[in-house]
Amino acid sequence: MNGEDPQERPDFIRAIINGLERYNPEAAGTLEAYLTQQCEEKFCDCNANRALLKLYQLNPDRIKDEVITNILVKAMTQFPSPQFDLALHLLSPSQSNPGPNSSSELTEAVSKLRALNAQLEGAEYARFWATLDSDDLYADLTTDIAGFEDMIRVRIAQLVGQSYREIQFPVLESWLGLNNAEATTQFITETCGWKVEGDLVQIPKNADNEARKAEIREDVNVDMFTRVIKRSWEESA
Repeated sequence: MNGEDPQERPDFIRAIINGLERYNPEAAGTLEAYLTQQCEEKFCDCNANRALLKLYQLNPDRIKDEVITNILVKAMTQFPSPQFDLALHLLSPSQSNPGPNSSSELTEAVSKLRALNAQLEGAEYARFWATLDSDDLYADLTTDIAGFEDMIRVRIAQLVGQSYREIQFPVLESWLGLNNAEATTQFITETCGWKVEGDLVQIPKNADNEARKAEIREDVNVDMFTRVIKRSWEESA
């Protein structure tokens, strides 16, 4: 997963974000169309999306609320990473950190997406799915992002695979947001390639989840001790 410099990025987008064209207000339409492509084809280009937010920052009359929320949702799929916060910091303070009296639809949407992102970043996966199902607004905010829930599940599974050799089936089921054993088993075996043995999910050994013996070696010789003792003696003299 490379959301900063994806291989899907076309040359004309690269030319925009790496040149002076990134400050041309007319480039906003091209970057918006590219965002739509990302949403439909299930890849993410956070660098290009931040360039679009910067254009919105410089040209407030061009702001489109739906584009902003789509950028934030795409950035969210890159967890754990700083991508969501990097995008958030390009919004105006009234949008990114609304006060108690804020009532616009965009500020409400940003607030809800911040809560979702915080749960993913904090590995509160079961809570994330519960929050996602708690309000129809979340469905509206993620509807443009094809395969959003599947992308989140795959990313959670990747992180689990980096940390565990085995995990309880009910725990993983809640983390994946799947509501029945059959769907969970299918995802575990077909998507992840793991094994279900009774109430446990067995995860193959890999470079990240393999236990390794840590070896700490310090090269200290007599000359080093001599210099320390000599310096201490000189300071006390």
